[in-house]
Amino acid sequence: MAVHKSAQRDLTMSRRASRIQRLGRAVGEGFLFLVTSLSMLAVLFIFYYIARDAWPFIRQQGLAEFFGSGEWYPSSEEQPSYGAQAIFFGSAMVTLGSVVVAVPLGIAAAVCLSDVLPFVVRQYVKPVIEILAAIPSVAFGFFALVVFAPILQEQGGPLLALLCWIVFLPVALLGALVLGDVLADRVPGKNRGTRRTVLTSIFGVAGLGLLAWAGSALSGLEVTSGTNALNVSFILGMMALPTIVSVAEDALQATGRELREGSYALGATRAETLCRTIIPAAMSGIVAAVILGIMRVIGETMVVWMASGNTAKIPAPWYDFLEPVRTITASIAGDMGEAARGTMRFHVLFTLALALLVISFVMNLLSQWVVNRQRRKLSGS
Repeated sequence: MAVHKSAQRDLTMSRRASRIQRLGRAVGEGFLFLVTSLSMLAVLFIFYYIARDAWPFIRQQGLAEFFGSGEWYPSSEEQPSYGAQAIFFGSAMVTLGSVVVAVPLGIAAAVCLSDVLPFVVRQYVKPVIEILAAIPSVAFGFFALVVFAPILQEQGGPLLALLCWIVFLPVALLGALVLGDVLADRVPGKNRGTRRTVLTSIFGVAGLGLLAWAGSALSGLEVTSGTNALNVSFILGMMALPTIVSVAEDALQATGRELREGSYALGATRAETLCRTIIPAAMSGIVAAVILGIMRVIGETMVVWMASGNTAKIPAPWYDFLEPVRTITASIAGDMGEAARGTMRFHVLFTLALALLVISFVMNLLSQWVVNRQRRKLSGS
């Protein structure tokens, strides 16, 4: 009995020890909450700091000229003008060009790594792609200015044709394989393998013919300057590629082996499993990968500053990627060192920074909305 009471006292915590335990838990939780809140406080501080220095320009000049005019002469002493329309257009143009380069190539590479290539090959290929993310942006900019721009200017047409083949050939071949496999069941006949081979060959030849036509048309172009929107778009696409490939491939892998085996057990082919089961299930992750890649492109500074040509005008015609452009980040980086503090030129650069911050914030919210919507759709709620 005495032994039982002694053991019970050992298991019962004293009041002092209980208070110390509650105090330690409260201190630990408070510390973790503080650490978690630091990132949010940093974002709010950045918003406040940029908006504070942008407000004098918004109050005195308004936003009509800022968004409605393409005349950007903030350093003029006689008649300064602050129209940033051409700068916003330049940012949108290089972002669209890099999306055309990075998204088809990145998603095709992610699908190949996830469900087409053998596991041993994937173990070697994926780290090589992810190494691109570790290369500093100034190295990309140096390559774009010193290596790619002269080649683009001297061998513009043939180089554009080669880039067209490099970017769209994997997409054309993968599309021919998927379409041939999916449509083989809809064509009457006994031998499915023969139908699939014939359809794949037809789509493959059609894709190669389309690429040959595009390559022939591009090979006749002349490039007057290698520092233009096309140069920057291609390099930014290469910089966004590892983000899109890595995140999209992880999303495809996260769908699980059970989903694939269930689809195969119901008689679906590999292409049908990819198109109708795996890719729809991973669509939220794929969309998030694309948006993360776009955000990387929008916020990039060094490459666009070194290789875009830095001309604040809308190309004529507006879709001419061979013309020089200027982006928001390049304008801020290039003009901030020359703008005296307190001048209207100084405050208009902060207005550009505030617009860039709002765009990035909206893109982040959009990615979260897409991911949550797709998650609710897949769960049936």
